[in-house]
Amino acid sequence: MSSVGTPDPNSGWLSEEELVEARRRLPLLYVEAIPVRVDGLGRVTEVGMLLRASEEGAITRTLVSGRVMYGETLRDALFRHLEKDLGPMAFPLLPASPLPFSVAEYFPWPVESKYTDSRQHAVAMAYVVPVTGTCDPRQDALELTWMTPKQAVSSSIVADMEGGRGALVHAALASVGVLP
Repeated sequence: MSSVGTPDPNSGWLSEEELVEARRRLPLLYVEAIPVRVDGLGRVTEVGMLLRASEEGAITRTLVSGRVMYGETLRDALFRHLEKDLGPMAFPLLPASPLPFSVAEYFPWPVESKYTDSRQHAVAMAYVVPVTGTCDPRQDALELTWMTPKQAVSSSIVADMEGGRGALVHAALASVGVLP
């Protein structure tokens, strides 16, 4: 006979050992967000890029990104990671539809895709998300830099981005009509 109780609110979390094993055996689902500032007509005027130190000690540029937990909606995961990386006063305007502008597939080896992640095979739903508030990077982000769309896809910025995310930024800006 089973007993009825309150479900564990953190049941979607894995221990470090469980995560390593899952990454070895399964593709994991992620959300990625390209934070943007828009003008009064909804045109993208700035793109936010996070600056982080990699595990190897290199300084890299990246996007808001993180796993979707078991039982969590894409919208909730997106909001959680935006708040975690940009701070509680960022005020993201989540899309009305959970339809991403792109689905990026990351492989631990560079031959299958333009996107790589040495830790795992992962699938990321990618969104362009306007933010209207004050961003105060948290967690492992050193800073958030706002730049023009042209700067965001410049060769020097793309070279600093990890795992092919420069191509994802280019696709994001093309999806909102900023780039061809």
